[in-house]
Amino acid sequence: MKRKKQAESIKNLTNKEIILSVIFTQVILLILASILSPFFFKNWHSFSLVFQWDFKWIFIGVISGLVVVSLDLFLMKRLPQRYYDDGGINNKIFANLNFVQMMGLVLVIAIAEEWLFRGIIQTKFGLIPASIIFSIIHMRYWAHWYLIVNVLVLSIWIGLVFEWSGQLLWPVIFMHFIIDFLLGISIRLKTKRKVGNEV
Repeated sequence: MKRKKQAESIKNLTNKEIILSVIFTQVILLILASILSPFFFKNWHSFSLVFQWDFKWIFIGVISGLVVVSLDLFLMKRLPQRYYDDGGINNKIFANLNFVQMMGLVLVIAIAEEWLFRGIIQTKFGLIPASIIFSIIHMRYWAHWYLIVNVLVLSIWIGLVFEWSGQLLWPVIFMHFIIDFLLGISIRLKTKRKVGNEV
């Protein structure tokens, strides 16, 4: 019943309204991360340490992102379609964005979410609390057990990469970006193919 209501309310929203709500949410997360950072880091130096560049770990982050996307695309072909049904939100977000718009949107998402959840929450409270909170804010996935387990496992994996890198943010930002961007492209191409077949 709840799922039907969510699907109906999403149908009433335009693609633009959904994208604007995503941008609004990410701006709130960026503001929150900016406000919390001075309280959770002793000084500018300790804050800057999480934003250090390490090309080896950025490469590992990119490879991890590619592995996640490959596994996800493999499972999408083999599992029932309902397992990936988020009420059509991802479709409405990615179906009509061009590649540059998609790149900009997923970059903002990757920076905002990783800065807050890994850079602040995980650094101060640990991997499990950060992963649980990360899963909770992805409310559109609550409708299906598979999606919520999926996002929780993904969050734990991103958190492990963050820990193994010595708590560096850029590797997990790149990882998050690669996952969202490539899956976004996959959604866009599927939608275009579907529309093409219907014509």
